[in-house]
Amino acid sequence: MANRHRGEIEAELDGRPHTLCLTLGALAELEAAFGAEDLSALAARFGEGRLSARDAIRILGAGLRGAGESIDDHQVAAMRAPNGAAGFAAIVSELLDATFGGGGG
Repeated sequence: MANRHRGEIEAELDGRPHTLCLTLGALAELEAAFGAEDLSALAARFGEGRLSARDAIRILGAGLRGAGESIDDHQVAAMRAPNGAAGFAAIVSELLDATFGGGGG
């Protein structure tokens, strides 16, 4: 079960529940992927509210890996969420909110 106090969320992907967490390692992965100099720059980028599908894949993949899943971004790209694109956006928003306390999504 996800522990929101540790930045974890639970989300349904491919018809089953998954825990996602942006650990320090996952955040470092995202800093590198987005060319962000530090966590403040990363939070500011996410706070703009403009994320592409590719951004969502990277964030979800990092969150799944941060929670211990062995999955690559190609596998994440093939996943399905309830309500399609809106469902993915909601999951990303919830994960960023759990990580940055309202600073993302």
